[in-house]
Order: sequence, then C-alpha cells, then structure tokens
Amino acid sequence: MTLNDFKIQVSHSVEIAGLSNDFVLLNRINHHVEDLYALFHQIYSHHSNHEKIFVEILDSIISAHIDREKDLKKKDYIKSSATFPWYLSNEITGMSLYVDRFAKNISGLAKKLPYLENLGVNLLHLMPLFESPENESDGGYAVSNFKKVDARFGTMDELKNLRKKMAKKDMYLMMDIVLNHTSNQHEWAMKAKSGDKAYQDCYYFFDNREIPDSFDYTMPEIFPESAPGNFTYIQDVDKWVMTVFHDYQWDLNFSNPVVFKEMLQNIFFYANLGVDILRIDAPAFIWKQQGTSCQNLPQAHILLRLIKCCVQIASPGMAILGEAIVSPKEIMKYFGTGDYTAKECDFAYNATHMALQWDMLATGDTKIMLHAQEEILKKPMGTSWITYTRCHDDIGLGYDDEIIYKSGYDAFQHRKFLKEYYSGHHPYSTSRGALFSSNPKTGDARISGSLASLCGLEYAINENNDVEIALSINKIMLMQAHSFFLGGVPMLFYGDEAGYLNDYHYLQDPSKNYDNRWMHRPIVDWNKNSLIDQLGTIEHRVFYGTKKLIAIRKNLTPISDFKNLQWLNTQNDKIAGYLRTHQDKKIFCLFNFSNQATKMTWYVFKQQKLNSSNLYDHWSESFHTIGYDHEYIEFSPYQFYILEVKD
Repeated sequence: MTLNDFKIQVSHSVEIAGLSNDFVLLNRINHHVEDLYALFHQIYSHHSNHEKIFVEILDSIISAHIDREKDLKKKDYIKSSATFPWYLSNEITGMSLYVDRFAKNISGLAKKLPYLENLGVNLLHLMPLFESPENESDGGYAVSNFKKVDARFGTMDELKNLRKKMAKKDMYLMMDIVLNHTSNQHEWAMKAKSGDKAYQDCYYFFDNREIPDSFDYTMPEIFPESAPGNFTYIQDVDKWVMTVFHDYQWDLNFSNPVVFKEMLQNIFFYANLGVDILRIDAPAFIWKQQGTSCQNLPQAHILLRLIKCCVQIASPGMAILGEAIVSPKEIMKYFGTGDYTAKECDFAYNATHMALQWDMLATGDTKIMLHAQEEILKKPMGTSWITYTRCHDDIGLGYDDEIIYKSGYDAFQHRKFLKEYYSGHHPYSTSRGALFSSNPKTGDARISGSLASLCGLEYAINENNDVEIALSINKIMLMQAHSFFLGGVPMLFYGDEAGYLNDYHYLQDPSKNYDNRWMHRPIVDWNKNSLIDQLGTIEHRVFYGTKKLIAIRKNLTPISDFKNLQWLNTQNDKIAGYLRTHQDKKIFCLFNFSNQATKMTWYVFKQQKLNSSNLYDHWSESFHTIGYDHEYIEFSPYQFYILEVKD
C-alpha cells in the first residue's frame, strides 16, 4: 500500500464512519497522515499481514475519536488552543499515590480531594489500578486485565465518577499503562500457556535455551537478587518465555503488529476515561533484539512516535510520559530526534537530576550536579520534565562516571560513600534508608527510603533532638524547593507532604518483604495527617511549608517550562543557583546544600545586568538589596532563597 493508497483508504474509512463533515478530525488526520504511514511502515512493512492491520489501526483511531465524550473533546480544543502546551504551566503541581494505601479505595480518594486542594495539588498520578494478581502484582505493574479496575480499589464507574469530580475542580488525571509486559494471568498468557500459537506469538516463546542463552549474553539482569535471569520455563508447553522483570511478567512481542494494534486500543481506552497524562511504563524495554541490551533500541522510539501520532489524531488532549530511567544522553531521545523532535514523548522523568540532588545533599558539593547539566538542558522546547525528590521507586546512582571524575572524585569510591551515607552506615550520616537491588558481582545498588527518613527526620525523632528535627525539615524543604522551581511539573510522592518516615510493616507481608521499596510506600494514617492543622507539629511544619512552595510557584510565570533555565556560577561549590527568566521577570533560585553556614558574593546578581537592585524573597517574605561586589548574601545550613527582581 502506497501513501496515496492509504490516503484513499483514510477517506473511505472516514466516509463509512459518517465523519466527512468532522473538520476537526479531518484536519488532524491531514496533519499526521504522512507520519502515521511512514512510522508504521518503518517498523512493520516486513510483516505479511501489515496492510490489513494498518487499516484496522486506522479504524481504531477513528472509533476512539467517535467514542470520546463531548467534555473530553472540549478539553482537547481548549488545550490545543493555548499559546503554549498546557502541561508547561507553572500552575500544575502533582502527587503520585497508591489509591489503597492513601485512601483505601477510589471512593475514599474522592473524599480526600479537599485535602489535596488545600495543599495545592491539581494533578493526581494514580498508581496502577487495573486488575493484577494479588501476590504477584509488582505493585500493579503485572496487569491481568487492562480494562478492568481491580476489585481491591473499586469499580470502573467509581473511577469515572472520580475523574468527573476532579474535572469540576480543574484537576488533571495521570495514569499508567504497562506496554512492555502482561501478567502471566492475562487472557493472552493463559491462552499461550494452553498451547495457542497465535497467543504465544504475542510473547517471546522459545522451544529450548539456545536463543534465550544468546539473549542473556548481552542483556543485563534487572532484579538480580529477587528475579535473576531474563527467561522462565513454562512446563505446560515445555517452552521458555521472556520475563525481563519477574517470572510472572511476560514480555510482549511488539515485532508482531497485532500486539501493537491491541495495546493501542488499550491506550485509547485510557484516553477516553479522561486521562490527561498517560505514563508509559518502562518504554526503554519494549523492543527486543538479539545481540543487544534490549534497551533503548531505535525501534522502541519508532513505536513511541507511532503511539504519539495516533493519540494526536484521536485524543490530542492527552500528553504522553515516557518512564525511561536512563542516562541524560539516552533520555533526550525519548523527546524525539531529527524530524521527530518534540514528537515522541511530551514528558520524561528528570531522574538524573533527582539523583544528583541526593548527591548534593550527602556531599554538600554541587560540582557533580553542574557537570551533568549540559546534556539535561538539551531538552527540546515544547516538552517537559516530571521533577521530583521521591517516587514509588528507588533512587538510582546511574549518572555517568565521567561527570564524577570531572568533579575530582573517584567514581567507585564516590558511589560507595553515597550508599553508606543513605543506608545510615557512614559515621556522619543521619540518613536512614536501605540499599535496594544490590548486585554482588558489580557492587551496584540503589537506595530506598522516604524523603523524610533520608533527610534525617527518622534519626532526629528517635534521638528526640529538636535541633536535628529542625535541620531535617530544612533539608526536606530545600529538596522540594530545588525540584519545584527547576522547570517541569513537580510531582510529590504521597506522605512526603506530612513528613512520613520509613514504614517497616512491609517486612511482615510475604508478598512484599523481599522488596524494601515498600518502606517508602506507607499506608496513610489520617489521624497523623490531621496533625497538619496543629501548630508546631512536624506534620504542620512540613505540610504548610510544602503548601507555601506550591503557592509561590503558581504565582511566578517564569517558572513555566519555557526552556528558560540558566545555571549560575555562584562562586561557591556549596550553593546551587539557577535563574528563571520570562519576558521582563527574573527569578533567582539559590540553595545551600551544605550543613554549614556559607555566603555568596552579590556580584553573581550583577553579572546578569539587572535593571534593579531590589530583590524579594518569596520564601522568607523579605526584601534584600544587592550590595557591593565585596559584600555577600548569607546562608544558614540548608537555607534557600526564591528571589524575584523588583522595580
């Protein structure tokens, strides 16, 4: 089928659907039709049945548009009519949460919306809600039914009602889709296990170990402690199936276009639920090829661009987040490259910078962080970051050895220090975390722990030390402020807004005790959270500090992600500083990551050739005047400033 043939088929499909006068849809199709054709054929032209499946995909796109409710189409129009992409706004602040651990169920969450409104959160990332086996769910990322809400959380009707309540409050919804794999209890997997070849072709099945061994030779292990290897033997059919994450998560074979077609329908299902941001889990893994690491392959990017193209036609109000936790050079590719720059994922996690914040906090030194920024700043205009200090996952230390060496450190010893510091094994550490996924072969490990415990609050409370408690709260506010004003959508992790410590109850749960990430996935105690309104409590201090940061951010237009971030030479390695500029407004954000008092010359401001010497600090609500070059602005330990230049 040539492009002209396809355009004729498009016209035919639109006519059959009775949409010949739907000029909104027609304009979108005309705008994206060539990309749709080119991307699909780049990856699937080899398949014998590709033309038939291509037409079926087109029909799926049209059907998704038809099925989209009027209020969602109205939101599509409003979002697309804005002068810049809606998700670049400084007025959006998110929270990521497990519905059952936050509020028991979906109905319970609906009742907690006023709590979130009070905080200033207007975007909710609901961790996986769809059906998965209770004891083999990987936190909901082993999905057995992509279109059925798990009974543990509630019903589909309750989810729809929650979304509508959120819409009335101008709140956005973010949800996950797991494209890389299904649960071994998914309908496809069950049919594959029964011997159905068509469904085995939806996964990577092999008759013996020859090809799996070839894959294993170049594929790393994701969870070497709890799930070693990348293949699992299925006794029912005497075959091996690829299972990169856990033995109960079977990897989907996207070289089969049927898999793409069916998973695209699931994407449209979520779009038409009213999802504003679709988080694609583990996109780096969705294409497999022998002789490679099976991560970040070019075909994975083609698939993501194809998904984005389809979504732009059927449900353009839904943004795409690619959850690729990879090096800065690799993460940039997920925004699109070449002709597809800013046409792949709208969002990525700024995971490198998240980890570098923790590096700065442990060392009191900003050099390593600054050496990483050249690559991070290459993010194209029109795309954005999810910025965060903590999430449901661990903290990886995978930033390049090169930037560590450039900063004057030995990479191995530096990471060893960080692991000891955050696991509480360093003599000067007040942090109380744990090492996750330690690999004895390589010495690699990642870090688990809540924001508060990693910042020393658990230690301080146990020691009943008011000075250390105050210092740990300063660290929490410093980390959140540095993330909030950096650029992108800040994403709180539930519990952090109330100073939750590590929760060790997971150790008594056989379905969780092998995974210490559950220590920072607490069950919310609403009696504890009620303390936010009791003056002087830790909960009050953390909650209202976080609320204030959110309110400040919403009032400062330059914090919108207009690719307007400039890192400053603060002439002090303890102080991280950046400037956000938009039109005639300038915001200086300065952070002392050291446990010592320090200072910075006023000359740092004068270098920017300002029209005024008057600065207003939104955090302390105080005015400052830029002094002489030999004079200084002073910082106490872990102090920060959000300074706006005033006339």
